[in-house]
Amino acid sequence: MDARGLDGLLEDCLPSFGAGYLRRVWHLLDEAIGREVPMTLAVAGPVTASGQHLAWLNPLLDTGWFCLISTTDAVCYHDGHRSLESAGPEPFHEVPIFGDDGALRDDKVIRITDIGFDEDILLSQDDFISACLAQPEFQRRMAGTEMRHLLGAHYAAQEQRTGAPEGLLALCHRKALPIFVGAPSDGSVFLNSMKLWAQARAQGGAYDFELDLHEEVFESCAYHLWGLNESLHGGLGTLILGGGVPKNFNLQPEPALSQVLGLEDIRGYLYDIQITTAPITEGSLSSCPPSEAVTWGKVDRDTYHSTCESLPADYSIVMPILARALLEKRARFEGLEKELGEEVLFERHPEARGYLRERAGYRLLDRRQELMQVLQQRVAASGSGE
Repeated sequence: MDARGLDGLLEDCLPSFGAGYLRRVWHLLDEAIGREVPMTLAVAGPVTASGQHLAWLNPLLDTGWFCLISTTDAVCYHDGHRSLESAGPEPFHEVPIFGDDGALRDDKVIRITDIGFDEDILLSQDDFISACLAQPEFQRRMAGTEMRHLLGAHYAAQEQRTGAPEGLLALCHRKALPIFVGAPSDGSVFLNSMKLWAQARAQGGAYDFELDLHEEVFESCAYHLWGLNESLHGGLGTLILGGGVPKNFNLQPEPALSQVLGLEDIRGYLYDIQITTAPITEGSLSSCPPSEAVTWGKVDRDTYHSTCESLPADYSIVMPILARALLEKRARFEGLEKELGEEVLFERHPEARGYLRERAGYRLLDRRQELMQVLQQRVAASGSGE
């Protein structure tokens, strides 16, 4: 085995079968990052409740390789638990997967697979979310990306007050990473908004926060167009973890731009790297491979034979390994840069340029109005807005 580290293991020691799938996923991630392809990320599942965001997701996002995220309202909601004053040093604990759920209910313990936490944590989080949404800066119509950016600022302030580690929303706020949620009403952040809305109607008060779904979808299309216009290779890559709505929303910009808005010269993702447990025979969106997405235009037909892979696996098992390998390789390039200098390093290892791209990232939220205006001009010029 090559002594370089985990990347050596992934490249040289996984010749076939399921391990061969993992090797191919590693190769494509390594290639896309080394080529400086901006990556989107779709992630389903309770990554914030489980703490996976602290273990590998946040470190990956902090590299500057990813330009946006598609996830669930629940991921955003559970992200706040660790910073609550009532949470204590660790609000989550392990419970048996096949234990006595009736007894857990009697003890007011809520379970997500093998993660347990007190129901009071949810009630405290509800209070926190409601207090945030009642603030003056939320009292307007806005896209969900704006709402989650504002919420990330509140999460960050709360984490600083309690000494909790930086969460997902706080990191995305710091890096101006857009967070998209394709099913915003299917989670407890929006349930708390519904409560404030209902109370205002019942009591004659004012609650003016409102999600603008049209703008959020249009914004996702604007970022896809940005990738086509401004990225080095004229397109984006995507890493899809799990499936469901986060995956589907993440794949929708291309057909929205080409088939619905009628714009020309629109292409799908250059790289589509997927890890899912859904069996391909069930016919769900979660299980369909990148090649199927080619037929919809969501993945580029001219590149998919060599730039796509679907690994049938539980991503919570393999992503810590893949993320560690990518971060180790980045750290090795950082060391070589100090030793050799940037010019020599990039000459010997061209992929180091992609690995060592600016950590600040693409900061698309800082450009959202500009990029949506670019798309609006394309729509107007095409006549599709008539």
